Amino acid sequence: MRFLLALLFLGLVSTMTYCTLAPAAVAHSSPQFQDGKFRNPVPMRKTSFGEMARLWWTFLFDKPSGTVPLQPVPVRGLTRDALLAAPDNILYRLGHSTMLIKLGGEFYLTDPVFSERASPVQWAGPARFHAPPIGIADLPPIKAVILSHDHYDHLDHAAIMALAAKTSVFLTPLGVGDRLIGWGVERAKVRQFDWWQDTEVGGVRFVATPARHFSGRGLGDANSTLWASWVILHQDLRVFFSGDTGYFDGFKEIGAKYGPFDLALMETGAYDKQWPDVHMQPEETLQAFLDVKGKWLLPVHNGTFDLGLHRWQEPFDRIAALAQQQGVALTTPEMGEPLHLKQPHAGHAWWKNLE
Repeated sequence: MRFLLALLFLGLVSTMTYCTLAPAAVAHSSPQFQDGKFRNPVPMRKTSFGEMARLWWTFLFDKPSGTVPLQPVPVRGLTRDALLAAPDNILYRLGHSTMLIKLGGEFYLTDPVFSERASPVQWAGPARFHAPPIGIADLPPIKAVILSHDHYDHLDHAAIMALAAKTSVFLTPLGVGDRLIGWGVERAKVRQFDWWQDTEVGGVRFVATPARHFSGRGLGDANSTLWASWVILHQDLRVFFSGDTGYFDGFKEIGAKYGPFDLALMETGAYDKQWPDVHMQPEETLQAFLDVKGKWLLPVHNGTFDLGLHRWQEPFDRIAALAQQQGVALTTPEMGEPLHLKQPHAGHAWWKNLE
């Protein structure tokens, strides 16, 4: 069995290498682009080959129990008619880091992942805990898709292809848009941004802000594209979307420039002490939320895929306990449950009674 799993992994890696060629090399003027790669201002800790080998061994053969739910995750189904009839300033969490937001009568979608697996292939890789509350075919027209980076749990090729015809604009960090264009998305629909650059779509202002992460979809394209968080501004509403990130001082700068935020969508999940610079521990998530001057905290990047070594409920439990200790307003809606951005509700601990 272990031999078969090893062969499966090698096949997966080979497929990643074959199917995910790096975007065409361009001369970026970005301060983040140096020596042919995008880089964080403060370098991340390098993982040795031995550490990486042990990590893959753990993921393949020694995963702890409890990383996948044994019972169905609650999902509230959505319909196109219900979405069209919904008031403005509404957010629906569709899973992981995929959010559907209605502003000014238009719909905006973050990091859309609708495939069964967050993987370069659909016969292996992390499988969904739950179906999306609505399929792409049933979605109303999308004014803009907002992408944080190009990892498989945030950039789903099949979803992008299905969304291409019904989406007006794709907003991406530098290089990620090149991938979309290479896949066949119309060039005129793609806008790419460096950190601190902004644009307006449908009366909504979007600002690409810093994050501390990395990029790549195969073995030969590491950091060939940029990663970002996003600030979303509409009238007097302010929303922050962290994307994937480790904790860094940039949160304070984002808060100083654009805070306070009515709602902060903060990464809380798939963390581990073995990759401290890549994802935040819940304590860091809470500090980042305070840094950006958030009013309500919505923990995302959890509840949909098995991407870590912790129990699947742990991110919710830890951030809920920390929020209570610090007097932070926390919202934990079910998948598909409407959340009013100007008057969020706490939701309930829907994960508590699930195994």
